[in-house]
Amino acid sequence: MRTRPALFFHEAVSSCPEERAQMRKKSAIMGLAGVGLGYSLWRGWETGLDRVWQSVFGPPDLGPVDFAALKRRSSPNDALICPRAFCSGTPDSEPPVFALSGARLRGLVSEAALADPGVTLVQSGPRQDRYLARTRLMRYPDTIVVEVIEQGPNLSTLALYSRSQIGRSDFGVNRRRIERWVRRIEPLAAREQGLSGR
Repeated sequence: MRTRPALFFHEAVSSCPEERAQMRKKSAIMGLAGVGLGYSLWRGWETGLDRVWQSVFGPPDLGPVDFAALKRRSSPNDALICPRAFCSGTPDSEPPVFALSGARLRGLVSEAALADPGVTLVQSGPRQDRYLARTRLMRYPDTIVVEVIEQGPNLSTLALYSRSQIGRSDFGVNRRRIERWVRRIEPLAAREQGLSGR
């Protein structure tokens, strides 16, 4: 009678590693399932919000811009970086001039723009590229128009106009975005100039 508890304890201890391995396996499966479910719910949330905004405010892409005739908004939800001689609207700042052809600068703009999460190229025309950016949580859409301006052989600059579809104020988001893009372009352009000088 005294040996039975000892025998039971020995059997329980010997089975623990197998049980623990099974529990770890189940936990891993449940964790993966949870991640998959969370991702699916998040994607559904994003898609649902996009549809809601479009049904209320219309298509998120606000279309092209004529920089020569551009009128800035009265509400603080747009931003403009542009050479003063090229734009009719008062810019927030002026861009640098790059020792690159317009085609090469346009490629760098695309690289800098698409480095931002939630940014997609929606239209590439003969003179302009148009991007759509969405905020991370609420998926508010902003349209960014970029036009590269040739200023001579291997010399170019650019105009950028970013504007929100939803909300009266953007809390500086549009301006910070296009300023960030220009800051990204500068080292990329310096690298291109270094490669071309070899």
